[in-house]
Amino acid sequence: MAVTDVCDVLARRATLTRSIKLLSEFRFEQRDPARFYGALAADTAAMVADLWRGVHGTSPAGCTLLDVGGGPGYFAAAFADAGVHYIGVEPDPGEIHAVPAAPAATGAATYVRASGTALPFADASVDICLSSNVAEHVREPWRLGREMLRVTRPGGLVVLSYTVWLGPFGGHETGLWHYLGGARAAARYTRKHGHAPKNNYGSSLFAVSAGAGLQWAASTGALLAAFPRYHPRWSWWMTRVPVLREFLVSNLVLVLMPPTATGSTFAGR
Repeated sequence: MAVTDVCDVLARRATLTRSIKLLSEFRFEQRDPARFYGALAADTAAMVADLWRGVHGTSPAGCTLLDVGGGPGYFAAAFADAGVHYIGVEPDPGEIHAVPAAPAATGAATYVRASGTALPFADASVDICLSSNVAEHVREPWRLGREMLRVTRPGGLVVLSYTVWLGPFGGHETGLWHYLGGARAAARYTRKHGHAPKNNYGSSLFAVSAGAGLQWAASTGALLAAFPRYHPRWSWWMTRVPVLREFLVSNLVLVLMPPTATGSTFAGR
């Protein structure tokens, strides 16, 4: 499976219009999370379906998807709508129950309280393993990645997407102050708001680079594709340019496929 085969399916949706629509939803994250996370979940489910279709030529309906750090029910509902059996993993039960009126579709979902760096699942037990915007909150992000690969069956897909530290959203709610240093940005936020940010640098937010993710993914021998999550297709070339990608990629998607017993059939990134 060549990279172009995977990306060509996804590229049909990776338009400038989609990018503008997604970015416009970010301003609602704090005051209307249902609107923001609902839109993000729907787009993520469509992205995963495109990737699966690019590899296998079929819909992922009927597949089992393990979502590491999926939080409350928005992602569960989006994948249920796509006919995917959803299993969510969260270390914090408060996140699972953060939305009292979670979508009805979450009733068919399964939730497990566990750490993403020590998944309580057997080797090769799921078809798809997803982690959306979690790696930057994990002290050992590539340990998370290794666990995702371990539990995914040969020929399945691992989709690991995370916010790049030097991108404009790297500081999360601390804004662009993270360019002056994560600790300084967190201290400023605390002074201004009277409490530490939820995504607190050094405890729940870490500086993860695009280069480190690409290096790790390449070292596994399972890397299928890498691209900026929210960018139109014509700008994906930035992923290949050192330094530039750290500032402009914003959110990097790593797509990996555990090789089959007969060996890997895919190209590199």
